[in-house]
Amino acid sequence: MCRHLGWLGEPASAASLILEPANGLLVQSYSPRRQKHGLMNADGWGVGFFDGQTPRRWRSATPMWGDASLASVAPALRSGCIVAAVRSASVGMSIEASAVAPFTDGRWLLSHNGLVDRRALPLSPAAESTNDSALLAALIFARGLDSLGETIVDVAAADPNARLNILAGNGSRLIATTWGDTLSVLRRRDGVVLASEPYDDDPAWEEIPDRHLVEVTSSGVQLAALKGA
Repeated sequence: MCRHLGWLGEPASAASLILEPANGLLVQSYSPRRQKHGLMNADGWGVGFFDGQTPRRWRSATPMWGDASLASVAPALRSGCIVAAVRSASVGMSIEASAVAPFTDGRWLLSHNGLVDRRALPLSPAAESTNDSALLAALIFARGLDSLGETIVDVAAADPNARLNILAGNGSRLIATTWGDTLSVLRRRDGVVLASEPYDDDPAWEEIPDRHLVEVTSSGVQLAALKGA
């Protein structure tokens, strides 16, 4: 369910990361190549970026391929940290912009690729919506991104069938987890891309092993196995 992408590096346009690549998020919204669950991601899209230290978002409940304004504006949206996603809503979940990633606490932008039983998550007045991803994001924000690995392990213990791929950025860091779905990394000269699946056929893409924590900073990319892996 869902596909997401994160960028950390020199300022880049949203269009260059999600619209222009041969298999970018635009194409993944209707024809993903590595998605194990669901056939397309037509239940909304979101692009988050940093304006200085301030996270900004543009979200929609419509399919990415049907939004002409995105193609017009995305080339002008430039940032050194971008988090974007296309959504495939779980059965019974609401179709609304507030349910679409990235979610934010005012400091971080966060996307969830996967599924979790809402009964395994605490209700939170801070959640932006009632869907599982919004509730999970609220829990992660409450516990702090530095505890992301521990939070994912705890949620997985409460719901052993959960798929918990998280991708978050705060302007100077990207943090991600693999737990039940795919994630790849591309180290470019001008920065690093983390993506649910490669946006092109560049052989430099590397697949991240399942049940790992990934952190990207200006110093590089670090991987660590999650407890219980």
